[in-house]
Amino acid sequence: MYNLNEIIEYVHTLFRTKDLNEYQNECGITFDSKEPVKVIAYCTNITPETVEKAHDVGADLLITHHDAWDFIYDMKETCLHKLKDYGISHFFSHLPLDDAPFGTNSSLLKVIGANEISKHAVYDGFACGALGEFDQPIQFSEMINKLQSKMKEPVLAWKNHDRAIKKVYTVCGGGSNTEFVKEAIDLDADVYITGEKVLYTLQYAKDQKINLVIGSHTFTEVFGVMSLVDLIKKQFPKVDIFLIEEDHIETNGFTKKIQ
Repeated sequence: MYNLNEIIEYVHTLFRTKDLNEYQNECGITFDSKEPVKVIAYCTNITPETVEKAHDVGADLLITHHDAWDFIYDMKETCLHKLKDYGISHFFSHLPLDDAPFGTNSSLLKVIGANEISKHAVYDGFACGALGEFDQPIQFSEMINKLQSKMKEPVLAWKNHDRAIKKVYTVCGGGSNTEFVKEAIDLDADVYITGEKVLYTLQYAKDQKINLVIGSHTFTEVFGVMSLVDLIKKQFPKVDIFLIEEDHIETNGFTKKIQ
């Protein structure tokens, strides 16, 4: 078993952004149960349901990408109440994990077989997106199949050109801003991948003839949390690790079809 603070002190060393002004607001312990850590559960979101599932696997620490944001009214209080009742500590890393070399975008590129080239989509000093490249161009349908297989859910896809896919630009999670799509176009990306859908992204991608893929916010980002926990496991090998299976509520009704 390990002390929570020693684990989190190690985690902070992994982020090159730890000296940025917004780092403390975007990464930290939200509740410390003061209990030793023997079991870590992880997922993208902290919700009352994921805290319950963490309790079910006997977790002492829950690690997530998202905090329980204040604009999801009253949910933070419910989560904190459950964490206290169950004696489970909670740590989250948001923008720092998006930026990290093992983070959300880097990990998503890796799981589909692309090599990261550079970081992009900078917000408050954190790079929230990345450009990747396949060793050999692949068909759009093949890339879609890889994504759906890894995320275990369907995605929405718009084929706006007929070229094979070489360069991939990702902004995992909430990358619905057209300015990010423009960055992808300026970098000659063949496809833009994100986790949120808005009308203007669809319109702009169609007009500029860049392929567009929209998965879920949750499951485009979970691989970054997985990579973080893998690093923790290597440093603290006696801890047990459990992935909390979240519901695919965002893609309910999606079909596996290229539009």
